[in-house]
Amino acid sequence: MATNKKYTVLLVEDGTTWTAQIARRASARKTIISKSQDGFASQEEAQAWGDEQLVEFAKIAQAKNKRG
Repeated sequence: MATNKKYTVLLVEDGTTWTAQIARRASARKTIISKSQDGFASQEEAQAWGDEQLVEFAKIAQAKNKRG
């Protein structure tokens, strides 16, 4: 499972398909699903999509936090 400080990739099996979710920790008790994609045929496809989206989220957060 891919993870960084604030975002995590969650994989959920729905019968024969997989769902990948990008979860954000809002607080110690609250988790928010920031982005979700379903209909993946395998766990590997869902994980690849989640890892790709996690990199994009990290880039956006880094750009927002950059002080100039």
